[in-house]
Amino acid sequence: MTSRTGTDAGQPPYRTVVWGTGNVGRHAIAGVDARPDLELVGVWVSNPTKVGVDAGELAGIDRQLGVRASGDVDEILGLHPDVIVHTAMADDRLFEALADLERLLAAGVNVVSSGPVFLQYPYAVIDDALFEPVVGAARDAGVTLFVNGVDPGFANDALPLVLTGVCQRIDELRCSEVLNYATYDQPTVLFDIMGFGKPMDEVPMLLQPTVLTTAWGSVVRQLAAALDVELDSIDEWYEREPAPRSFEIPSGHIAEGTVAGLHFEVRGMRDGRAVIVLEHVTRLLDELRPEWPQPAGAGGYRVEVKGEPNYTLDMQMLGSDGDHNTAGLKATAMRLVNSIPAVIAAAPGLATALDLPLVTGRGLVS
Repeated sequence: MTSRTGTDAGQPPYRTVVWGTGNVGRHAIAGVDARPDLELVGVWVSNPTKVGVDAGELAGIDRQLGVRASGDVDEILGLHPDVIVHTAMADDRLFEALADLERLLAAGVNVVSSGPVFLQYPYAVIDDALFEPVVGAARDAGVTLFVNGVDPGFANDALPLVLTGVCQRIDELRCSEVLNYATYDQPTVLFDIMGFGKPMDEVPMLLQPTVLTTAWGSVVRQLAAALDVELDSIDEWYEREPAPRSFEIPSGHIAEGTVAGLHFEVRGMRDGRAVIVLEHVTRLLDELRPEWPQPAGAGGYRVEVKGEPNYTLDMQMLGSDGDHNTAGLKATAMRLVNSIPAVIAAAPGLATALDLPLVTGRGLVS
């Protein structure tokens, strides 16, 4: 295992555990290994077939890391980590994920997590009773929780707020994800939550009333707070497009006539007009609905400011494997991993992007 030294004189590396080794967690393992100020001391897995497997194998990197996965929570907490990178699926197990976070925080461990996503900025988005036990556990134990990623996360908090810093007037701030999800291999998300491959008259979990606001209202509310905008309401809108033919994606079969395109907006309203908009344009075929917003390059995230002056900022993504979805998963993992020193230094409780200093890739230049 590569020896580690802290980036500050006399500061030992932060003892780090990665919780979950799925699409995001495996990239988090590689990310922790890449930072000289972090030491990977443990990995927690829910799948019993992964117990005892070396973290390097789970991360898909070409060497052993000398850390074997465990499915025992007490064993993980007995490692006395400084921080846990929590990447376990939360979308379809909300209350279980909240309970996990509360337990980890109550044990005196800082946590950076990819979900539940409303914890990015839950204020005026969900009932306080849903998140206060988790935040209270962190405060009582003197540790910090930070929930983020790329979306919700960097692409619609840090990125747009930096751009607004060169504005004279803002009439509308729009943050968009424009991506083809065909190579995103996560059947639960694609089929059960987003409704791809389902009949057009079937309303999936994501499009049930208030769910879009629960998931992305935190984005709109946080931007409004940062820009000192008092919103009258948050509105939801969506439209879908059927598959013109049957085709296969890694997650499964998409039959002709079933859902293959989704376009939605979560709109922060003031005086009868949208002033802050979170938009997603999701296709499984590039040819679908050409009049919908089109990606720059292979796909990514876009920030548009209408006002004085007008700005359009495109963040294109591409992994070294040539897949934009790989880049998005790595971005989520590294937003969490690179935030660890700032989160540990933050005040106990819930930290948001508005509370942290500039997070950089310190120590990552090869």
